[in-house]
Amino acid sequence: MEIKHPTEDDQPGRWGGRAGHVWVAKQELLDGLLKPLEELLVEGLTTAAGGRVLDVGCGTGSTTVAVARRLGPEGRCVGVDISEPMIGAARDRAAEAGVPASFVVADAADHPFEPATFDAVVSRLGVMFFDDSVRAFTHLRRAARDGAGLRFVAWRGPEENPFMTTAERAAAPLVPQLPARRPDGPGQFAFADADVVRGVLAESGWGEIGIEPVELPCVLPTSELVGYFTELGPLGMLLPDLDEEIRPRVVETVRAAFEPFVHGPEVRFTAACWVVDARAAG
Repeated sequence: MEIKHPTEDDQPGRWGGRAGHVWVAKQELLDGLLKPLEELLVEGLTTAAGGRVLDVGCGTGSTTVAVARRLGPEGRCVGVDISEPMIGAARDRAAEAGVPASFVVADAADHPFEPATFDAVVSRLGVMFFDDSVRAFTHLRRAARDGAGLRFVAWRGPEENPFMTTAERAAAPLVPQLPARRPDGPGQFAFADADVVRGVLAESGWGEIGIEPVELPCVLPTSELVGYFTELGPLGMLLPDLDEEIRPRVVETVRAAFEPFVHGPEVRFTAACWVVDARAAG
């Protein structure tokens, strides 16, 4: 029997199912791993205390809570994500933190936000998955006030982020059914080309566009590495359904491929990203 898995073209199926539940289970690990990206995003936010901010693709809510803290008790940060399990975890996180944050399970590309509501729109790695990026950013522009800021972090290309594709490259000879990445479709590296990003934003009503390359050091415990690649990413989604005979060989092969990133008790790599700033044109 052929097993069907949600692809990067099926974002609701992917993040509403296994991928979303895994991210919830591993949120502490992932929050620590992506902390440098969150800090870059939040520290550059210029919205004054008391403002309203939309966090797109908020996941389990780490960035939403961080922004809400920055806005203070009179402000509000709204997180939106298509993953119901991740939004459930985000709501629990915000309640525990006691910050002014709320969450919506929805596709940010077409959710009926009140027009001209937000003073800023932010995202940590959450805007590369739209089926139609121009339509999505045009919709977000309508939700933003004139002059509102847009700030997001997105991955540069796979060739600059070898850690991110190590597992699938190493596993490919053993797992030919691994889905191929589509460079022209929605997915992790959809915004690898800065000119594409600039064109999308200009066409969708955003001006004063600034795109800067950043390289951020990321770390995870070596003890968590096997769990990381066997549960997350394209390989992690497929591995549980492989034959028991092939599964140990895949794990052994992929673990060896990560050895250049292992430094004693830590796995270290550089996240090559764009930090993008723009402003809602009046």
